[in-house]
Amino acid sequence: MTHPLSRRRVAAAGAALLGAAMPGRPAGAQAAWPSRPVRMIVGFTAGSATDVTGRIFAQAFSQAWGQPVVVENISGNSGAIGVDRVAKAPPDGYTLMWSGNAAITVLPAMQHLPFDPLKDLVSIGMTLSMASVFLTGANAPFRSLADVIAEARASPGRLSYGTPGVGTPQHIAGEMFCHQAGIRMEHIPYRGANLADVMSGVLPLGIQNAGAAIPLVKDGRLRGLAVTSLQRSVHAPDIPTVAEQGFPGFEALSWFGLMAPAGTPRLIIEKVHAEAMRVLADGDQRARFAQMGLEPAPGTPEQMQAQIAADIPKWAKVIAAAGIPTGR
Repeated sequence: MTHPLSRRRVAAAGAALLGAAMPGRPAGAQAAWPSRPVRMIVGFTAGSATDVTGRIFAQAFSQAWGQPVVVENISGNSGAIGVDRVAKAPPDGYTLMWSGNAAITVLPAMQHLPFDPLKDLVSIGMTLSMASVFLTGANAPFRSLADVIAEARASPGRLSYGTPGVGTPQHIAGEMFCHQAGIRMEHIPYRGANLADVMSGVLPLGIQNAGAAIPLVKDGRLRGLAVTSLQRSVHAPDIPTVAEQGFPGFEALSWFGLMAPAGTPRLIIEKVHAEAMRVLADGDQRARFAQMGLEPAPGTPEQMQAQIAADIPKWAKVIAAAGIPTGR
């Protein structure tokens, strides 16, 4: 004779079915995540704006989850080497990506990459955005973009500018500026921040994230010539925009977001997203971001995925119009 299942056994059976329906790890394991250290890969060098912001979130995650969240810097190719490492990692939640927008929205229009950001990765959510700053040394002769243009026209191709790498928003901003100004400058790609060389005068010009640049401008060690946002930054209101110096509509922003390998269980994605949103809502953290020139830009996994899908063709058009060489 068959006996009916007790309510407890029905509940247990239902939980088991739900766990079986979820991709990746069983529901019980997902609920216990993380049970060991989590790796957060950053595609730029230590001390860069991408690295500094990633470490803020990693520290907050460590405190919230009771497990170390260890930042691993895998720099190269404007962050794409690190992204590829994440794309090929097991989708178990123990490898996360703190990504800038370059490797996942700009480089796909410039190179044949070993990963597809829309297929091989899953978005967790956008977090922060910021402009970049055209910089020169405190003792350099340039006081405005007009001075840069005059020098570039006097010596075509001899003036150089540095960025964190090929295909970064800073590289795109520099080439857009050259195209619209009708000048030629040599692009010097770095594997991260170029601030030391700009301060020393080794590099006449640099374009860097506002988060890394503005503190040094305020200290007087660098001179800010222009910001790449449409409006002046509230964190550095004395620096004019590129747009107001004769280039209407000029805008090139950086944003940061969290990603994971495709197939990472949804429960883990939601847990990471929820904690990231708590970081953005924290008053002390918001003040800290503001000091670095960063603006909160919270977004859901779906919104971030849609942003990536929209930005790839957008930047492809800009790259084509500016005549930026590509390897495609």
